[in-house]
Amino acid sequence: MSWRVTIPCTRAQGESVPDADHLFAGGDNPPVLVADEPDECRPDDWLIHAYFDREPKQDELAMLADLGSGSPRVEQLGEADWVTMSQAGLQPIRAGRFYVHTPMYRGVPPGTVAFEIDASLAFGTGQHATTSACLAALDKLERAGDDFANIADIGTGTGLLAFAALSLWPEAKGIATDVDPVAIDVARENAAINRVKLGHGAGELLLGVADGMDSPLLTARAPFDLIIANILAGPLIELAPDFANAMAPGGTVVLAGLLDTQADAVAKAYDAEGLALVDDGGGEWPVLVCQRRN
Repeated sequence: MSWRVTIPCTRAQGESVPDADHLFAGGDNPPVLVADEPDECRPDDWLIHAYFDREPKQDELAMLADLGSGSPRVEQLGEADWVTMSQAGLQPIRAGRFYVHTPMYRGVPPGTVAFEIDASLAFGTGQHATTSACLAALDKLERAGDDFANIADIGTGTGLLAFAALSLWPEAKGIATDVDPVAIDVARENAAINRVKLGHGAGELLLGVADGMDSPLLTARAPFDLIIANILAGPLIELAPDFANAMAPGGTVVLAGLLDTQADAVAKAYDAEGLALVDDGGGEWPVLVCQRRN
């Protein structure tokens, strides 16, 4: 038998769900944790799902309740494979030349750049519109002839966008950071799965924990000619001066995680720092591409 526990949460809570092994440290058979956005028209109303291969205990339900903002709902799912069920609805994503799939999907279409990302681990699997739109924006930049040598992915989540950038510009140096140490552990695991080299050199990715741009690793690596940030509109606006200060002349920043109603405010914050909007992506979840004026 398997069980699913569902907890209402905000987007911020869903994106910060910890790894189950950390949350249930010392316990037997920790669940698989998955956060999703069931209705794109309500972007701040998310759900956290915990899949158990046994009936959850009361103390586990209490810990799960603390992750969200509502009471846990417990369902018995029967004999099905609970890990498979947690990812069964997540079809592979095509974005530009990229093909992002969970471990369930092994067939890779020819001519694509494929990444395997376990949907149970961290935000940024490619399933959400902002992540897939970022992949498409990066693909578009490379096809237009843009070339980058020093890349930063701020708020990396699973590491996917950093992996994609290094696949497009394989001679570049990359760094990916996140405020959540668990996310960096996840990104490290995903790098191994996807054969992304970790390190300080060209074609390699450096991983680190950082709150925004506040990190000696980022300071040492700057200035960047490409910064990617798929986070939220508020933090993007707050980070505009820091991104501008860390940007090389003519550098590019790719901004996502905002609604179309928030795009103007974000674009104005970056324009004020000398980063002009060159592409707004369009759609409900726009990806803003801004370029620093020389």
